[in-house]
Amino acid sequence: MKIIIWILIFLGTFGFMEFMAWFTHKYIMHGFLWSLHSDHHKKDHGSWFERNDAFFIFYAVVSMTFFYFASVTTFWYGYPLGFGIMAYGATYFVVHDIFIHQRFKMFRNANNWYARGVRRAHKMHHKHIGKEDGECFGMLIVPFKYFKRS
Repeated sequence: MKIIIWILIFLGTFGFMEFMAWFTHKYIMHGFLWSLHSDHHKKDHGSWFERNDAFFIFYAVVSMTFFYFASVTTFWYGYPLGFGIMAYGATYFVVHDIFIHQRFKMFRNANNWYARGVRRAHKMHHKHIGKEDGECFGMLIVPFKYFKRS
């Protein structure tokens, strides 16, 4: 029974992180921490790293904190919580930074309906380089209006 609860916590956490990505992006990145996120919309530096990468560090610390507390207390569900956050972060990195922004030159030839929809949605978000007016959505669940089967 414990393994079923572990899996459910992991999957629930992974799913909840899609909401957190949307919420953080809309209200924090395009809100009071725009100073960290702005270089993601308008690259004003020559570095491979962006100030925006600080958000990855924040969620990594949250994930590691769950691992730590699970290892030193009886808070065993810190493991599936930490792994759910970590798995979402890895998925987000692959989809957003590798697939969409091509920080590593991989998945360039992906051209199915889902890949085109994700790229189209992200392009619409990035057409606004300012703090306001950028449509915000999760990275894995994208509004259907961006998906066209042709």
